[in-house]
Amino acid sequence: MPNWLLTPLVGATGGWLAGLIGWPLPWMVGSLLAVILLRCLGNLDLREVPGARKCGQWLVGTGIGLHFSPAVLEQIVEHGGLLTAGALLTSLTCLIGIGLLRRAGHDRATAFFASMPGGASEMVNLGQRNGAVASQVAAGQSLRLLLVVLSVPALFQWWLGAPIPLEHAGGEVDIPALAVLLGGGALLALGWQRLRQPNPWLLGPILFSAVGAVLLARNLSLPAGTSQVGQWLIGSALGCHFNREFFRRAPRFVALVLLATLLGMLAAALGAEALSWLGALDEHALMLGMMPGGIAELSLTAEALALSVPLVTGLQVLRLVCVLFLAEPLFRLWLRRSGG
Repeated sequence: MPNWLLTPLVGATGGWLAGLIGWPLPWMVGSLLAVILLRCLGNLDLREVPGARKCGQWLVGTGIGLHFSPAVLEQIVEHGGLLTAGALLTSLTCLIGIGLLRRAGHDRATAFFASMPGGASEMVNLGQRNGAVASQVAAGQSLRLLLVVLSVPALFQWWLGAPIPLEHAGGEVDIPALAVLLGGGALLALGWQRLRQPNPWLLGPILFSAVGAVLLARNLSLPAGTSQVGQWLIGSALGCHFNREFFRRAPRFVALVLLATLLGMLAAALGAEALSWLGALDEHALMLGMMPGGIAELSLTAEALALSVPLVTGLQVLRLVCVLFLAEPLFRLWLRRSGG
């Protein structure tokens, strides 16, 4: 029997249990934890369902894009400078991880690319190209995402109180229009994937759906339950990256990455608080958007807590762009300045 047949069932059970206790993003966090627990404690060799994460990102990305509107887009453009500053500040939180890992004796390339807040697979590739230990870069990126997914939604729900249903969730379910947006997003994702662009199955559907939502100027919404299906597929797939050996291999490295991520989250929160004084943007959405996590996870958190999904998504995409374009040039500049 293929090792991936049980994975969706385990994930669905975890999502259902998390929903019973009122955990935020239950179908993502619950499925993620259930798969990790059975892989680590039960020693079950659960594997990722082929294509499941891409399918989940496609559904979630399309839903995220539907939150955009002409008015929201105008607000984002108006505060473009502030959002860019927020993305750069979040990117600079990598200095915390670099400092901790260098003090612990890790080489420059591994410390640098393992600490970059975004683009996990791209950071592994860039790290390999610059002499980093690929397994440690991958571990650092995975741990950062795991900690953010498990902690940020819960912390924000505790801070803001019970989530409020979005008006957008009751939008029009226009099947022909949604079919065009879903199909166009899939085609764009395939094209971006062929061009080796980062995160194609999330960013492609977000872009196509957002452009469609702005041009149509309609309050469209995916059918009820679609977001939960996407969360379940993503969470179950993410859980397959962790096992006993992952946490046993280098406990000190794991502890340092988790500490760096926590300090990075605190620094991002303080930066968001400072930036909120400079503009009329929502403080909570700005803070959530500056967390060093994943686009899908934090955009879904914004949706669950009735915060501005486009604002959070915009900040996350800008951070990803900053990291992807600046990481390697800055690393090589660091080597030249230090004579490495």
